[in-house]
Amino acid sequence: MARLPASGFVAIALGVATLVLAGLAAAQPGAERSFQSTVTPLSASQKTVLAARYWRPGCPVSLSQLRVLTVRHWGFDGETRTGQLIVNRDVADPLRSVFRRLYQERFAIRHLRLDIYRVGAELPAHGDFSGSFECRQSVPSPCVGGSASGRWSNHAYGHAIDLNPVENPYVGCGQVRDPTRARYINRTRLYKGMVTPAVVRAFASIGWGWGGSWTGDTKDYMHFSTTGG
Repeated sequence: MARLPASGFVAIALGVATLVLAGLAAAQPGAERSFQSTVTPLSASQKTVLAARYWRPGCPVSLSQLRVLTVRHWGFDGETRTGQLIVNRDVADPLRSVFRRLYQERFAIRHLRLDIYRVGAELPAHGDFSGSFECRQSVPSPCVGGSASGRWSNHAYGHAIDLNPVENPYVGCGQVRDPTRARYINRTRLYKGMVTPAVVRAFASIGWGWGGSWTGDTKDYMHFSTTGG
């Protein structure tokens, strides 16, 4: 997921999300580590941040069609975290069940936060940013090169999610765009954060397909979407 001015945007969004999840946990004694999720409309400040770079008039969905999905998930450090992503409202509720299953599987997600949308944000150097909505074209296979296909990506509809792109690279003809991710082309050795059959089944339970299942020489191991493409 690409890096997506409102300095307080992330702090406010995450603060509200944390309070909501904490309140839900407090209402259920002993459930502080259980899965929780919420779906909310975009706030005015969140719309402003998106419109700075990641949404514009002419995109296939309006900002009113998007939702903030807040979920509890496992981090690479073995601790639970509050994560957020922006998705289409028509898939937000089904995705809650997917992330519940990922939580039950203890699937680790390194970075699932809305700070990826902030222009000029100081993001971690690892570049391992999971996310969903971004109004852009689909990216051609590394086999052919280029940066745009001329077709809307499923991300432009909020109908796709990329998970841990470092550990689950976009591969074409045995090549990756970032050579530091080449070690993850071989899927027979499982590293933390790599998509597993259980993760694929979680998305398949709501009818989503996986880019790692594509036929031919191109695989997008990070990518899940409503169409599978």
